[in-house]
This record gives sequence, C-alpha cells and structure tokens, in this order.
Amino acid sequence: MAKHTQAHLSRTIDKNKPSGLKDMTKRQMEYYMGAKLIEIGVDPKSAIYRWSMEVKGNNEVWTYSAYWGDSKEKILNQE
Repeated sequence: MAKHTQAHLSRTIDKNKPSGLKDMTKRQMEYYMGAKLIEIGVDPKSAIYRWSMEVKGNNEVWTYSAYWGDSKEKILNQE
C-alpha cells in the first residue's frame, strides 16, 4: 500500500460570522492538522501548508492542506 503524503481538513463557516470567530476557527484547524500529523508519524515542521476557500451560497468552505514527502516536492516544483 502506498504511503500518504498529504492531508486535508475542511470546515464550513457562515460568511457573515465575525472575523474574530473566523480567525479562531483557522487557528483550531492549524492545531488539529499538526496533531493529526504527529499522530500519523509526520513531523509537522517538515510539511508545507496551503489554505483554500470556496464560497457556497452564504457559507465559506475553508480547506487546510498539508503536504510532505513526494507531494511536498511536487508542490514546490510547481511554484
């Protein structure tokens, strides 16, 4: 079985919520991603991270992605 080299975490947030609540949600997502990487045996400092956001009606869908190993090299080569 191939080893995973990326992870994604998504949250849907009402786009009319205060910016403080959105900032808190972003920090929580960063924390949970780091904890998940540690859980699967990946050093969070060795990964690169990217944010994306998509508007769906009155909501924003935020996705926080982590890449390491082959996926990290591929992302860096594309930039």
